[in-house]
Amino acid sequence: MKTFEVPYIYRSPLITAIKNKRRADDRMKKDFSPTMLDFGPLQIYLARHFGFCYGVENAIDIAFRTIEENPGKNIFLLSEMIHNPQVNLDLKNRGIRFLQDTGGKQLIPFESLVSSDIVITPAFGTSLEIDALLKSRGIHTENYNTTCPFVEKVWNRSGQIAEKKFTVIIHGKPGHEETRATFSHAAAVGPALIIRDMEEAKMLSHFIKKEKDSGEFYKFFKDRVSNGFDPVKDLERIGVVNQTTMLASETQQIADFLKQAIQEKSRFNNENSSESFADTRDTLCYATNDNQSAVSAMLSTNADIAIVAGGYNSSNTSHLVELCERKLPTYFIEDAGKMISEKSIMHFDLHKDTSITEKEWLPVKRPLRVLLTSGASCPDAIVESVINKLCDFVSGSKHPDQLIEQFR
Repeated sequence: MKTFEVPYIYRSPLITAIKNKRRADDRMKKDFSPTMLDFGPLQIYLARHFGFCYGVENAIDIAFRTIEENPGKNIFLLSEMIHNPQVNLDLKNRGIRFLQDTGGKQLIPFESLVSSDIVITPAFGTSLEIDALLKSRGIHTENYNTTCPFVEKVWNRSGQIAEKKFTVIIHGKPGHEETRATFSHAAAVGPALIIRDMEEAKMLSHFIKKEKDSGEFYKFFKDRVSNGFDPVKDLERIGVVNQTTMLASETQQIADFLKQAIQEKSRFNNENSSESFADTRDTLCYATNDNQSAVSAMLSTNADIAIVAGGYNSSNTSHLVELCERKLPTYFIEDAGKMISEKSIMHFDLHKDTSITEKEWLPVKRPLRVLLTSGASCPDAIVESVINKLCDFVSGSKHPDQLIEQFR
């Protein structure tokens, strides 16, 4: 697999040694058990897979190389490079300006761009409409396109099934950059629709089976369907693809559920359902799958708390938090600075959509067992800093440097 130049500030000697050792011992990636770091009174169980994925490293490599190779030029990003505050701040500090926020709100008018400007496409990709707008202003993004290849794989598969007259159902967050981009690419070929979760899949099944009328459909799925979408005919043949950072298991559950709805309708109407549902299992992102599988395996460990590091607006990270919350008190933090002391932590509450400060968060039992992972856009340096802080908080813990040798 291709390797990338990622700035040293994002690296970690300890994490690099651990990852290299695990890769050497498990080249086929069949062992999802966590790595136990024994500091004495503190035991940290590190997920088998976490941190920067292929797509993120590719994006960072291109962005930093673009800055280095184009001194004095105006360099813009369509929106956040990835959903990590440190990386985006580093890019801003190096002179890159953002044209839009993550929700698509314009920060700098496209009309102000000139053909000599450089515009970088983020890892999430962009819509066909925005790409065409940039080209109309003489800006060509081909050399500065950091779209994740696994996102592009979803686009390609969406186009393939749309050409075969399947309607593309996208499992994703409607406002997310990647979902908006995937919708644009799918809708250019045929009918497309975005659903957020299983509850919306259940609602959609009523329209598939024609149990509800079209008026209700447009009210429920307003602004999430392609132009001219007709629920009567466009839900006869469907295929489900995903925003690559969603829970892979949920995407598959939704696909299986909607396939069953198609089969039930076909049996009722004496129709053949075999050609009514496209197989799109190959669109699930390997990194998302691996990170989520690693967390599931890690949760079989008898632990006291879980810590998940990553950007608060990171979809893939939030799903790791959801998995951990099912079993343990879980703290979602952007960086180690949120771990104020052994008595106080500032973490993000997904359900309240806000940061909260919690007292007496660190259990006093010894040995203290902590599960630790991070999202696909979180630098390894942040994970190491979390480990360092935990060792500082738990009196008598070995220094992390003492453990590096055992992984070399």
